[in-house]
Amino acid sequence: MLPQSVKLVEVGPRDGLQNEPGAVPTAAKVTLIEALAAAGLPVIEAGSFVSPKWVPQMADTADVLAALRRRPGVSYPVLVPNTKGLEAALAATGVEEIAVFGAASESFSRRNTNCSIAEGLARFAGVIAGARDAGLRVRGYVSCVLGCPYEGAVEPSAVARVAGELFDMGCYEVSLGDTIGTGTPLAAQRMVDAVAGRVPRDRLAAHFHDTYGQALANLLAVMERGIATIDSSVSGLGGCPYARGASGNVATEDVLYMLNGMGIETGVDMAALLRAGAGIGAALGRPPASRVGRALAERAPPDAGAA
Repeated sequence: MLPQSVKLVEVGPRDGLQNEPGAVPTAAKVTLIEALAAAGLPVIEAGSFVSPKWVPQMADTADVLAALRRRPGVSYPVLVPNTKGLEAALAATGVEEIAVFGAASESFSRRNTNCSIAEGLARFAGVIAGARDAGLRVRGYVSCVLGCPYEGAVEPSAVARVAGELFDMGCYEVSLGDTIGTGTPLAAQRMVDAVAGRVPRDRLAAHFHDTYGQALANLLAVMERGIATIDSSVSGLGGCPYARGASGNVATEDVLYMLNGMGIETGVDMAALLRAGAGIGAALGRPPASRVGRALAERAPPDAGAA
């Protein structure tokens, strides 16, 4: 049975922009986040406190947070990889929620975080406890839930084990990431069913990349399994720096078009979302990448003031 409403978690300002080849001006990031909030997105990842050596595009996260004009009712989580990152988040302006990230693949964990799955979970235990003691909400991510660039297929039981550990540590929600976008609908359903044995379905989210054009189909498949929270990225920004060939997240505009057509409520305004996508596209020097954005731009009437 499909949900009547879906919460969209916008990850473009973090998961999208962290993969840009050049620096994105702080002002452009702030403008994007504020435009997304104005469009009605209830959760917008604002940045991450990771080492600028490894992810230089997120080095200005504290400046972004300080400049933001926050909207009531909107959450602006930041990604935190370790205790040092948590300290930076606690010192920043207005951080109320953080996210931590693990992987269901041993090889990906070592490439991405320089530690095993077990070591990563042990590290996160302290981070999550410290964040909750400080009054912060904590969201968890699991990467490679439907495939790994180094190991290939990933067993659903492995995903369930990591997701369950994060939930048990205190993550209020666990986002399941198809990092390389190789998943297909039945595999996505089997994975969600396995994870639901450890984490309630209403505490799960889907974070699917569109590398093979399967993201919307996979999202519909897991919505049929009770998932009602979807991560997406405005204009399809992003990828994964540790997964060669992985294209961007599924575009928020494309997800919203599908949900609107199904009569599923999100509270997000398409016209305002398209403006946000066009704005960051202009700042990056390229046209919108979402299919919906391109289609509607081509259908737009000519300027009424043109001769």
